[in-house]
Amino acid sequence: MHVAETDLKTFILDSGLVSRKDVESAETKAKEGKQSMGDVLVSEGLLSSDALRRIQAYVLGIPFVNLKDSKLPIEILSLIPEPIARTHNIIAFKKTENNLEVAMLDTEDLAAIDSVRKKTGFTIQARLTDEDSIKHALMQYQKSLKEEFGDLITKEAGNIKLVKDTNGEEVSGDDLKKMAEDLPIVRIVDTLLRHAIIQGASDVHIEPMEEQVLVRYRIDGILHDAMTLPKEAAPGITARLKVLSNLKLDEKRLPQDGRFKMETEVDKVSFRVSLLPTYYGEKVVMRLLRETGEGFTLEGLGFHGSSLERIHEAMKQTTGIILISGPTGSGKTTTLYTVLDILNTPDVNISTVEDPIEYQMKRVNQTQVNPAIGFTFANGLRALLRQDPNIIMVGEIRDAETASLAINAALTGHLVLSTIHTNSAAGAIPRLVDMGIEPFLLVSTLRVVVGQRLTRRLTDSKEQYALDKYSRAKLFHEESYEAVLRELKAEKLVKPETKMDELPFYHPAAGPQGEDGYHGRIGIHEVLSVSSAIKELILHGGIIDDIEKQARSEGMLTMLEDGIYKATRGVTSLEEVLRAVKE
Repeated sequence: MHVAETDLKTFILDSGLVSRKDVESAETKAKEGKQSMGDVLVSEGLLSSDALRRIQAYVLGIPFVNLKDSKLPIEILSLIPEPIARTHNIIAFKKTENNLEVAMLDTEDLAAIDSVRKKTGFTIQARLTDEDSIKHALMQYQKSLKEEFGDLITKEAGNIKLVKDTNGEEVSGDDLKKMAEDLPIVRIVDTLLRHAIIQGASDVHIEPMEEQVLVRYRIDGILHDAMTLPKEAAPGITARLKVLSNLKLDEKRLPQDGRFKMETEVDKVSFRVSLLPTYYGEKVVMRLLRETGEGFTLEGLGFHGSSLERIHEAMKQTTGIILISGPTGSGKTTTLYTVLDILNTPDVNISTVEDPIEYQMKRVNQTQVNPAIGFTFANGLRALLRQDPNIIMVGEIRDAETASLAINAALTGHLVLSTIHTNSAAGAIPRLVDMGIEPFLLVSTLRVVVGQRLTRRLTDSKEQYALDKYSRAKLFHEESYEAVLRELKAEKLVKPETKMDELPFYHPAAGPQGEDGYHGRIGIHEVLSVSSAIKELILHGGIIDDIEKQARSEGMLTMLEDGIYKATRGVTSLEEVLRAVKE
């Protein structure tokens, strides 16, 4: 929004939000850098972007609306589809006969206004709002959609037609196909999948029980009951998912695995489907893999300071092994793909062998293993070495043969990335030795090992509290807090004289829509760089504790300490850190 600089200066001074000295200093900098004075004040933290927006609205005579405490009717809110609302920060909040009032962060976004006008047919009246109001309104989209989906599933469940033969025996393949194409079943499955995507679920569990079908979603690593459906819906839902995944309809005694894709307005999602026979029928578990989830950064995943530097140092090497360790569901694959994405430049050839291919990457040659026909990680890796790669990614080191081939690939001039199932970064080294890898080969090739877990992120509605020395001692060793404080000082996030007692911690607080105070997840990591001292320990058969002790003396934060670091920054809570590291 364009406001004359003299008018802006007058109103900022009148508001008393910024001192005259700071305003005049910002005015000088703005003239030198050919910027707006308001932008300078925001960039220097002297004025919030929302406060600037309110002042500009007042100067221009544009009405300002606060939606933070408003519950918007779904029929008005949905006049602007959520993807458009999210992309352009535009919310429909009031409608008269021919006019639609919309709240915006930028009332000069004429393209967004014109798009909404064409879609709705209304005359658009733009009003200014703040970021909190936009966030609050976008959350209402999700809540409204959840209610809408719940109603639809309940309604359609009553319309299911059971297909049985005259003797009431098991249905044939043809009958199952008819059931899978039955309109209520198609609607239930489609709605259930869209519901899962909107909820941000990573997994969907469909579990047949004696009297009903239980549907559960895993959101931010925690399983939640989503809905229950009539028992009669189970065969049709399973048949429908088998059709989508191209699986055998009449096979109910053996496990089956498949895959299918689905596109919504917001996401393109790949569903990895696993069926397992249980006492009451086939249980279905689907892993949701969002194909539009590119653009992760290491910083965004939770890496920082010296940990980040160690990974970047390893990535600069043209040979060697970078290992990501942790249990199932700890985010190893996402970290691996993020590193791969950074390394993916036009001057290198990258080849992967995976099980399964979770994200499709441009300019990367990805290969899916198939043990049923003898195409294993080891066979795939052998073939990759004849494909002139610079960088190789092996989905997982599971056995001695794959480990040996990965080591040989690193020795012959390749950078190898892989994952391994161990509880800590230091634990990966004895695990490889147990697989039969000679210690002298390990010290020649291993560059860095990353151990990680996932914790839930705190939302903005969190409560700050202090943790005294006695309370801290009940949770963790004092040396862990000291390591965290050293890291905070090294990254200049606190003053040099700061003491541990002065650091804040945070509890989750329930949000306005009844959320539990968490949304999304972030990694806690330990990054073990294989230094000369650690190489000596490996060569002389050092145990996990010795390796970890040496790494910590060289500045490595353990996962626990990285969790405490993030808890002091308000990213997560100590309760979440304890839950994650004990899993």
